[in-house]
Amino acid sequence: MTGIRIAVAAPITTKDAAENGAKVRDLMKEAAAGQARLIQFPEGHLSGHPPWQLQDWSEVDWRVVHDELEKIKKLAARLKLWVVLGSAHPLTPPNRPHNSLYVISDDGRIVDRYDKRYCSSTEITRFFSPGFEPIVFDVDGYRFGCALEIDYLEILSEYDRLGVECLLLSAYPVESTIDVKARAAAAINNYWVAMSFPAQADEIAYSGLIDPDGTYVFQMKDTAELTLATIDRNDPDYAFSLTQSRPWRTIARKGDIYRTRRVTEDPRSTNHTVS
Repeated sequence: MTGIRIAVAAPITTKDAAENGAKVRDLMKEAAAGQARLIQFPEGHLSGHPPWQLQDWSEVDWRVVHDELEKIKKLAARLKLWVVLGSAHPLTPPNRPHNSLYVISDDGRIVDRYDKRYCSSTEITRFFSPGFEPIVFDVDGYRFGCALEIDYLEILSEYDRLGVECLLLSAYPVESTIDVKARAAAAINNYWVAMSFPAQADEIAYSGLIDPDGTYVFQMKDTAELTLATIDRNDPDYAFSLTQSRPWRTIARKGDIYRTRRVTEDPRSTNHTVS
């Protein structure tokens, strides 16, 4: 098998971190049985996500969140599975938590954490502290980037420049246009976009995987909690997108190919009022 096999999860998110953690571990085992190397979970899944499950951080028992995270890390090492897990990440009081994605390696370590940068109005005024940096990480030679709901709109080309081959978009969507925007992101930047949403969001948008042409590989419309697929940069179906379109766009964005051909001494170019 070429490429890398990933799993996208779409479980129900509750306000009970112990229940959420147990579901994470069940789906991790299912993903590993399907030969996945990475599994992705929705925004805020472990802790519960405000304002849907939580109205105030006093409702969260952070010790339980921590204990569940430790169990997930240990299982990741046992299964040799990478885990990208949405959760609130507590800071030192009185600072508000980050809205985060933990990146847990297949040896059971948190190797990085993505903190949502472009928070919504409700998030930034009531619940979260913003992050400021992108993160990328490699698994079996494939490069992944992380994004959380609305902030991915501002960082699409940034992840393209960082060489991302699959954008992991975890969200608790509130706008039905999120899948349209994600398809556009995939087609414009010629990378895969994996979308993990909680089951409660099915009326708004479905979890799924979009290919570098902007076409769905799958949408999770059948109430499934987990779907697996293989991402393969050598798939001939994506030869144009990955070997021609994306490399050309990289050259074009640098601009040198245009600057060296600029016509500066012809008045028919420099005078914009001539016919």
